[in-house]
Amino acid sequence: MRVILTGGGTGGHVYPAIAIGQAIFKEWPRTEFLYVGTEAGLEKRILSSTRFPFVSIDVEGIQRKVSFQVFRAAWKALIGLQQAERIIHDFVPHLVIGTGGYVCLPMVWAATRKGIPTIIHEQNALPGLTNRFLSRRVNEVLLTFPEAKERLAKNVQYKAVMTGMPIREEIMQVTRQEGLDYFGFSPGKRTLLCLGGSRGALSINKAMLHICKELKDEVQIVHITGVNGYNSFMQELKSTGINVGNSGNIIIRPYLHHMEYALACADLCVARAGAAFLSEMTTRGIPGVLIPYPYAAENHQEYNAKALREKNAAVILLDKELSGEVLLKQVSEIIFNDQRRNLMAENSKKAGNIEAIEKIIEVVRPYIKK
Repeated sequence: MRVILTGGGTGGHVYPAIAIGQAIFKEWPRTEFLYVGTEAGLEKRILSSTRFPFVSIDVEGIQRKVSFQVFRAAWKALIGLQQAERIIHDFVPHLVIGTGGYVCLPMVWAATRKGIPTIIHEQNALPGLTNRFLSRRVNEVLLTFPEAKERLAKNVQYKAVMTGMPIREEIMQVTRQEGLDYFGFSPGKRTLLCLGGSRGALSINKAMLHICKELKDEVQIVHITGVNGYNSFMQELKSTGINVGNSGNIIIRPYLHHMEYALACADLCVARAGAAFLSEMTTRGIPGVLIPYPYAAENHQEYNAKALREKNAAVILLDKELSGEVLLKQVSEIIFNDQRRNLMAENSKKAGNIEAIEKIIEVVRPYIKK
């Protein structure tokens, strides 16, 4: 059996594809895989430590305003379609699974043109343009949020299957103590995990400077700055008088390849509202202070965050309202209030979907048997 996985741009598209691939391999170990992404996204780096061979096609996202970039992206889409058709001709897949991002468009579309079974997974409460377009052509549309079904075209809703978000198997395998040991943390203190998505976030980094200064003696902090923001954050942190090297309470990283250890020991997350991370967060039963990325396509991160706020598993701060003082207030009201934090943690756990991967395998099974 040969399966193509495709999805890229950010970790939010790549990690669900990896999770699905891991599950298929576990169920059918003789399956051959090929992962199709782009050179510009994070997928090549992330895939380097997995079992999935990687190839790239030359495509880019289209900006939602009239510019030369729109014509360039459209031209690349045609080139990408030709490249995708060559990959299909050479690999001869029995199934193509897409998890979002602009690379999915030519790859999944090419597969449908060849009559190859196709499945897409939509992570967000508001389906993206690529998946809304592809939903008309694919065999199955897998959803993370039930709200997403209503936002698909009426004539494709019959294809929608509510599965939840697949998470990588290692996310649930690490114990709290193993997470604490990984960072050298104490079991007697609460742990705050903060990240701004795979590329980081300047606004969150600025606010976290205040958090580190005010809570450095009371809370253990893991903050992921993003690669571009790391050096400036470390310089500004040093200017506040905090020497991270001498502080066992604060861990600052540009990127964390083993997020499972941070999630295992976190009592509260400050994060963007990308669907992939939210699923990992809720599966571990962690409450969140969510700061939706304001420039996400069609504001889909705010839809994701609202879905958790309605379940009392998270609170929302808009990026335009964010400051160190405001973030400190929200964090303190949860992390130091055991009753509220435990209730939100319980609600977060209920919002998680640990059976998602089993549901996805059941959707995949008939295509594998063919």
